[in-house]
Amino acid sequence: MASTTSIDASSNTRSLRHGIYAPTMTFFDKQTEDLDIPTIKKHAVRLAKAGLVGLVTMGSNGEAVHLTREEKNAVTKATREALDEAGYKDVSVLAGTSENSIRLTIEACKDAQAAGAEAALILPPSYYRAQSSETLIFEYYTAVAEGSPIPIILYNYPGAVSGVDMDSDFMIKLAEATKGKICGAKFTDANTGKLTRVASKLDAVSVKSQGSGWMAFGGIADFTAQTAASGGSGIIAGGANVMPKLCVKVWNLWVNGEYEEAIKLQKVLSTGDWVLTKSAIAGTKAAIELEFGYGGYPRRPLQRVSEEQSQQIKDGISEAMKLEHSL
Repeated sequence: MASTTSIDASSNTRSLRHGIYAPTMTFFDKQTEDLDIPTIKKHAVRLAKAGLVGLVTMGSNGEAVHLTREEKNAVTKATREALDEAGYKDVSVLAGTSENSIRLTIEACKDAQAAGAEAALILPPSYYRAQSSETLIFEYYTAVAEGSPIPIILYNYPGAVSGVDMDSDFMIKLAEATKGKICGAKFTDANTGKLTRVASKLDAVSVKSQGSGWMAFGGIADFTAQTAASGGSGIIAGGANVMPKLCVKVWNLWVNGEYEEAIKLQKVLSTGDWVLTKSAIAGTKAAIELEFGYGGYPRRPLQRVSEEQSQQIKDGISEAMKLEHSL
């Protein structure tokens, strides 16, 4: 039997559920680039209807680096309001609160709680990369966890933080040191081995058990089935903005023990998700526009996709979207 560590992650928030979460896009008026709150709300409800169990505002896909503090709070607040108004009170809202100082990150966590978020997703500090160390990052997370009014989720995404990559030993050490105030991790490093080790050691929520309440999230839709097989708790994946029903279907097939069918559909999901991964935020918004009639563009300086690129995206996700629209 795998060695486990008891982490009372549910003591500071209602229990998060295993399943599919989306780091939601932030939508803007096409002319002014002002926040488009009605579309933000509409998108949140569409994802909840598709079966997602949680939404994450102000993640990388949400263009948090392009928004003011007030705008970030407005997006999280609107998302929570939309879900509640539509009867999806059980769908969790998490919020990205990454800042490079301890002080500002704690302030962002307080803002997120006030706006309706249950937990905060936080990248390690990286601006002063040459002066960074494991000790510095450990102090950052433990201090933020202590000062935050909501639990925090480690966000391991080396591509966004100058290559900072937290290993499994470090994550386990943080979880054990903070006694439930760090309630999970998102693995956008696509390292299923790391996810497996952390999920096992911390007795994470999985398709089979609520475990300790600790959450181990895959960070990309193209390893949804692999995350379930590794004892993970779900995925937080940009592709779920476009293919939420397909992501949910793959996860639920695994939950029900229909492994061959889950793997079959995972191959289709992975093919479509790779198209979105390559085309990034602008491409994902273009895909939403093409398939659902809204989406728009990212804030500048991010570039818009061309008509030719839009057609390539449409062609590339066609098989996945055929399934998506049939579910």
